[in-house]
Amino acid sequence: MITLRKSEDRGRTTHGGWLQSAHSFSFGDYFDLKHQGHGNLRVINDDIVAPGHGFPTHGHRDMEIISYVLDGELAHKDSMGNGETGAANSGIVRPGDIQRMSAGTGVMHSEFNNLDDRPTHFLQIWIKPKFKGIRPSYEQKHFDRAERQGRLTLVVSPTGADGSVSVNADASLYAGLFHEGETFEQALDPGRLSYVHLARGTLRINGVVLTEGDGALLEGETTLRLEDGEHAEVLVFDLAQA
Repeated sequence: MITLRKSEDRGRTTHGGWLQSAHSFSFGDYFDLKHQGHGNLRVINDDIVAPGHGFPTHGHRDMEIISYVLDGELAHKDSMGNGETGAANSGIVRPGDIQRMSAGTGVMHSEFNNLDDRPTHFLQIWIKPKFKGIRPSYEQKHFDRAERQGRLTLVVSPTGADGSVSVNADASLYAGLFHEGETFEQALDPGRLSYVHLARGTLRINGVVLTEGDGALLEGETTLRLEDGEHAEVLVFDLAQA
């Protein structure tokens, strides 16, 4: 079964003239009893941040937080030292990067548009952790466009398989880019849940056409077929039931 979550049906938030956000699931002041997440996927926020602005220092705990930049740059600093001068991780997240922060017992961080001449567009994703109370940690990797073109590439997994970023959750995330004439199929476990988020462009999944910002909740499906893409950038989640 496929349930379409249209872009225009998402919750909307504007803040201080510098943030425009679309919420696939309930978040902050947006509450929708029918859209509280899908399995252990809790949040997909589609954020556009004005130049030089961002989220000041705030705290999280016991959540796996993934940032995926579509355009611009996101500057991240946290209480673990990431983003500080001389740190192992610069904290600058650019298109093609996957950033994962395991909040665990608690972490403070900030996120700002690192550019002064154009907006930054990124997805913030929250996934419920498999184990609570772990030591906070951070990981960031880059995946070239060539790795994602015409296929789904594993970018997040519980074990860091195939060079992916590791996550403290029973969930995996795939990313792909699709143009006209490119077709890709991937087997799905019907005992698990899947969620497709089309970040941009248009794409047909299992015969259903998605446009930019659309999502699709999949239950009981055995195959995912992607085709008829036009400048499509897609994220596909493999999720636990709860």
